[in-house]
Amino acid sequence: MADIISFFEQVNRNFDKAAALTSHHPDLLTLIKNCNSVYHFTFPLLRADGSIEVIHAWRAEHSHHKLPTKGGIRYSLSVNEDEVVALAALMTYKCAVVDVPFGGAKGGIAIDSKKYTPQELERITRRYTFELVKKNFIGPGTDVPAPDFGTGPREMAWIVDTYVALSADKLEGTACVTGKPLAQGGIRGRSEATGRGVAIATREAVEVEEDMKPLGLSRGLAGKRVVVQGLGNVGYHAARFLEQAGAVLVGFVEYEGAIHNPKGLELATVWAHRQETGSMLGVAGATTLPSREAGLELDCDILVPAALENQITGENADRIKAKIVVEAANGPITSEASERLGERGVLVLPDHFVNAGGVLVSYFEWLKNLSHVRFGRLEKRFEEGAFRRILGAIEGATDKRFGAAEVAAITHGADEADLVNSGLEDTFVTAYARLREIRNRHRDKADLRTAAFIDAIDKIALCYGDLGIFP
Repeated sequence: MADIISFFEQVNRNFDKAAALTSHHPDLLTLIKNCNSVYHFTFPLLRADGSIEVIHAWRAEHSHHKLPTKGGIRYSLSVNEDEVVALAALMTYKCAVVDVPFGGAKGGIAIDSKKYTPQELERITRRYTFELVKKNFIGPGTDVPAPDFGTGPREMAWIVDTYVALSADKLEGTACVTGKPLAQGGIRGRSEATGRGVAIATREAVEVEEDMKPLGLSRGLAGKRVVVQGLGNVGYHAARFLEQAGAVLVGFVEYEGAIHNPKGLELATVWAHRQETGSMLGVAGATTLPSREAGLELDCDILVPAALENQITGENADRIKAKIVVEAANGPITSEASERLGERGVLVLPDHFVNAGGVLVSYFEWLKNLSHVRFGRLEKRFEEGAFRRILGAIEGATDKRFGAAEVAAITHGADEADLVNSGLEDTFVTAYARLREIRNRHRDKADLRTAAFIDAIDKIALCYGDLGIFP
């Protein structure tokens, strides 16, 4: 029953555990931990059938140590103030871990988006944006939303269009939100960024032989048995990149149930079946499990919960058979369950590192919008010309002759997607090495989650120290 505390309390419980291992002033730690501001508002919606519904919505800005604040907007019936504040806090720490210069924020509207027409969703989104503009809770230098559960590029396009219409800032207005369609100032690589980051983080973890030995695992992703919960944007792309790296997808869990094949399932087959039938149940070669919970408890090497929070709790933590749990969702493991898994020797890769790929590439999109130039546009052709001249010099000085395919591969200049993926890769590799170093420094007192909180706390504290607020 110890798990029955709020989501924000779960986050703060993990924060306090890490804060105890730092030497920062208690008042500074209180300042970092608490949410700066929350805006809860309601507005009426005229439905297509003529009825009027009252819509509840929130926007929370957890930390202003850096501006703008940053965080997604989710459309879900589970949205409430505690959830929004908790997710805003996680976003603060997430940005700090991957060195993105934003404070954390989050927003949400308590609706089931599937039960509204596109026209109704547009009116809801535009009214939500109007309310944020009115209270100065949105803007390129103030607060920059992004997609989350139940939202996507379409909603972001409505937001930017509404913001630009209302704001006097026409030049930088496109940077008021990220995750936009390409034609509206989006960036290549954004849709798969979080899933790609999950795969990179997992790859980095399993490449450390010192950490794999206690788990009875070999180095590398090849042959690792993976179960993925959630086939939304994050789960799908995480599964795709893990499969490409040689992992074996032995199970999937979704709201309609769970499927399993110990010899492996092809993501493309499962995805096509689900797109055609609306369910992954019944896909060829898969066994349907009795419950979604049974899917989380499958025997596997790596479990990737990529759905919603509180999926692994004190109630089922001891039945989790995975040796590595990769938190692709926000808060899928309660603080009590995380401790229980750690006691059993399970390696947990924490959410505010693992799923930071989305906010990282959102940062790149924000920079692109402010600079008004596509990444790679200035240097791509110049680089290709320089590489061709080098190959020509090699051919002129030797008997070596390069084929057309070889020339194309060697002389390829980096375009926007290449640069985005390079930045993603470098950030995750660097961040994971730093988290391991912090964990190892506190060997018996810190796991990777605590290490990530320590890293975030230290960086945020440094910002306040530089402002002269605390010594």
